[in-house]
Amino acid sequence: MTISMYQASIPVSIRTLNNLVSILEKGATYAETKKINPSVLVNSRLSPDMFPLSKQVQIASDIVNRGAARLAGIEPPQFEDNETTFPQLIDRIHQTISHLNTFKPEQIDGSEERTISLKIGDNTLDFQGMSFLLYFVLPNLYFHVTTAYDILRHCGVELGKQDFLGQP
Repeated sequence: MTISMYQASIPVSIRTLNNLVSILEKGATYAETKKINPSVLVNSRLSPDMFPLSKQVQIASDIVNRGAARLAGIEPPQFEDNETTFPQLIDRIHQTISHLNTFKPEQIDGSEERTISLKIGDNTLDFQGMSFLLYFVLPNLYFHVTTAYDILRHCGVELGKQDFLGQP
């Protein structure tokens, strides 16, 4: 049995983003219960040279939105990166999931060898579709969702491995 590019990208990304919504909801509930200004958590970071929670969520959203669009050969949607609250971050993830749900398998399947070039700063990274998905999009998604999880866990939010993995 083989797995298609669509199966390896869209459902996986949607599941991970839904898990991120649950993690963010726990963060919001924690802030409310402990009488912590939610902006403290939204602006928290693991290290001074790392992005805060809000940026981790924005990047997770962007990486899958842009990744799916590039695999499908279409222009990705653009977000303003102006979310400053848990509800705004959760809404952004819901918008991302809605966008991902618009893709059909035939748009992404067959993109394994599509050339994808990314301009990052002064550098250009060139990928074929399969390596773009497996070595760039998915690792970045997991990194930023894991970092969001870690930030909230570090702040005291009661999260466990099952929150990251979600329900089977």
